[in-house]
Amino acid sequence: MPQHPREGQGGRMGPVVMHTPDDLVRRFVRDGMRVHLTTTTGRPNALLYAMCRVFADRRSLTVSVASVHSSAHALALSGAVKHVTTCFLGDTYPLPRPCRLYSRLKEGIPFHAEVWSLLSHTQRLAAAASRLPYAVTTSLVGSQLPFATGESPPELTRLPGTPPALLVPALKPDVTFLHGVLADRHGNIVLCPPYGEGPHAAYAASQGVIATVERIVPDSVIAAMPEHVKVPGVKVIGLCEAPWGGHPQSLRCLRLAGLPDFYLDDYSFLAEISTACASPETAQAWYHRWVRNPDGHLGYLRLLGQDRLHALAGGSARPPAAGPPATPEENPCTEQENLIILAARGIVKLVRERGYDTILAGVGSAHMAAWTAGELLARQGIRTALLAELGFYGTTPDSGDPFLFSQRHADRSTMTAGIEQILGGVVGCSERSLGVVGAVEIDSTGSVNTAFLPDGRWLTGPGGANDVGTKSDIVVVAKASRKRYVPAVAHITTPGGRVQAVFSQFGSFTRVTRKDPFTLATWLPSCDDADSGVEPRELTLAHTRWSPPTRPVQAEAAPTGEERAILASLDPEGLYR
Repeated sequence: MPQHPREGQGGRMGPVVMHTPDDLVRRFVRDGMRVHLTTTTGRPNALLYAMCRVFADRRSLTVSVASVHSSAHALALSGAVKHVTTCFLGDTYPLPRPCRLYSRLKEGIPFHAEVWSLLSHTQRLAAAASRLPYAVTTSLVGSQLPFATGESPPELTRLPGTPPALLVPALKPDVTFLHGVLADRHGNIVLCPPYGEGPHAAYAASQGVIATVERIVPDSVIAAMPEHVKVPGVKVIGLCEAPWGGHPQSLRCLRLAGLPDFYLDDYSFLAEISTACASPETAQAWYHRWVRNPDGHLGYLRLLGQDRLHALAGGSARPPAAGPPATPEENPCTEQENLIILAARGIVKLVRERGYDTILAGVGSAHMAAWTAGELLARQGIRTALLAELGFYGTTPDSGDPFLFSQRHADRSTMTAGIEQILGGVVGCSERSLGVVGAVEIDSTGSVNTAFLPDGRWLTGPGGANDVGTKSDIVVVAKASRKRYVPAVAHITTPGGRVQAVFSQFGSFTRVTRKDPFTLATWLPSCDDADSGVEPRELTLAHTRWSPPTRPVQAEAAPTGEERAILASLDPEGLYR
């Protein structure tokens, strides 16, 4: 690929400063390029949309991005992309679940894909940033990742030693898209934590960074905040100002240069995308309205309207209600409440017995269980740090906002860092870290599948669960059914060797040694009207395809008012419970 000239700005070399994201894409992106979309707590969505408009129906680009959800569904709907390297394809809001757009992913529809774990993806970028041909990872071991369609996945070399490690190829984009907070006209870019994958992709790009920022400011403003500059101007080839360029994802701005503290994820918009992508017609209608038809980024902002944007910047936007809010005493426990509370109890028990000091929360019922456990432990005087993979450490969740990666939680964290620090440095380097994850399929060895069903339909992918499950002890939180609790998973996304317990809506499953199968260890009598009077053996056979218990099963007490109140305070609108 030809190198792009950098134009002078005030006598110094600097990026080409243009008016719109579409101008940047037309100027710097060509058919056949490898384009990386940087993930912090959001994405460079204004540039993503512009790329979809400019390259629509050409199926000519190779894109890498940590996760394909919400606004990134435009990659599939535009026909611009032939191949995606990622860790997740599905929906994360309002619930983590598969998206119809990717059900035929194994057939290369809507594009071919290569799927990695979140930490190994980031480590590959870090290797490329230092111009190294390979990265070393202890993720992936014992799983069937990476997974690829249309071609064989890259060969991995197993290295000798303990723990087992793999040599994986560096991830080398031609250009990297990035949305930052501020920049000067020389291209020095300010980012605010949590950093997600951080600036690695900016350094990894062979040709350079194409960036949008909330505001381009005078040189003196950037010069006064060197601690916030994470991408130097020498790496940036193209730049434009694009307020709200990360929408519908969030952005933390720390009130720099007159910007707000943060703007939130647009929960209503995220839910609208998820609903729209349930059918081809409504998905295309969403794409035409929000991506193809608006007059570029400014047209997109006009369509959103100032009132909506003001609510996001002011922090007044809240997740839409899944049902009428109610105090716990007004209704009997739902299966979801039972699931989350039984899991929270089990986590508390493990922390007390084994001394875990950090709890990594995966998205969904898993993070609600982790948060509930964290509050129960705090009330018992036991200090643990709640983590989330994109860079949250020591989080006290903001009551009323159940979204795992909300900027409200960032403001209530002991530390905000990045994927490498959380999954690599904290989870990966401590024997006292406990992960809490979900599963679409799980077998009695503890192996978890979130890749695809036996009939080939795509699920979601590993995200960071594989990294957690290969580096630390974990528990699995998953509602039991005969389709989910299976004899053998269709794909090992996360190996089961470090699974300590599996929690369902009617009880918990444990094993004596790692070589033994999981069997029911505790149960909740009369957990559901349909199961009233049913014994543990019959519950296991009715709701799973696992062997019934052969040892005594301990009865669980019904969820208490305190437990239900804690969960309701964390999820007042009932998205997860």
